Amino acid sequence: MTTAAARAPETVLALHTPASARVQDYLLGGKDHYAADRELAHRILAVLPQAADAARAARGFLGRAVRLLAGRGVRQFLDLGCGLPRDDNLHQMAARHIGGSRVVYVDDDPLVIAHARALLIDGGNIAALRADVRDAAAILGSAEVRRLLDPAEPVAFVFSSVLHHLPAAGGLVAALAGTAAPGSAVVVSHATADFAPAAVAEAARLHREAGAAPLFPRGAGEIARLLGPFRPLSPGLVPLGGGHPGGAFRTAAPEAVMYGAVGVR
Repeated sequence: MTTAAARAPETVLALHTPASARVQDYLLGGKDHYAADRELAHRILAVLPQAADAARAARGFLGRAVRLLAGRGVRQFLDLGCGLPRDDNLHQMAARHIGGSRVVYVDDDPLVIAHARALLIDGGNIAALRADVRDAAAILGSAEVRRLLDPAEPVAFVFSSVLHHLPAAGGLVAALAGTAAPGSAVVVSHATADFAPAAVAEAARLHREAGAAPLFPRGAGEIARLLGPFRPLSPGLVPLGGGHPGGAFRTAAPEAVMYGAVGVR
């Protein structure tokens, strides 16, 4: 996910500058990245060796969150800042647990959307939208969302490793909450410096220096407030990762650099 304001289809890809979606792809063992992305990933791993575990933990958490929400009857998902396609994507996760699921993938990176449209759109219940995730009104008013997502039914707003790239994330969640039907949900995984402050601060500096999307790690209290009117489901906000990909710690773990939470209305 990138945070550039321009969204024109003719935007030229700047492959000499790292993009957060491609850096994430590298950390997850993917193949859709370039030299600039690998260089930044290597520099981050040098100061924050658990970064790859954290990326995998966030994906594992997403799978558990989708299963949890499907069990509550949620079948509509808006994946905001979806990133590059993986072997197991959100619509596939949902399909394992609930029938008739509908997913709209949103990202403002043209490479991400090109890959999503080529690899993911295999049926009428999936769409990919190029848009700035900060523009809630444009996303909710898009043809893709209006075609697939019924505003009278619950929707899960998914922010998997996204909000820590936004300096003012709380307003976005609040704007989406104002449109949501009862039973709607938010899924958040978010970088934190609570357990490794010096290393995470250095990783954030490397992001800035390389020209990638900025990184704004937040503490547990700040992340909890981002949920706004969405009530956290048990066990609440939990640290993710720390050597157990996809695992969640109930107590502070020095290796953890991510939190995860699921909230419902």
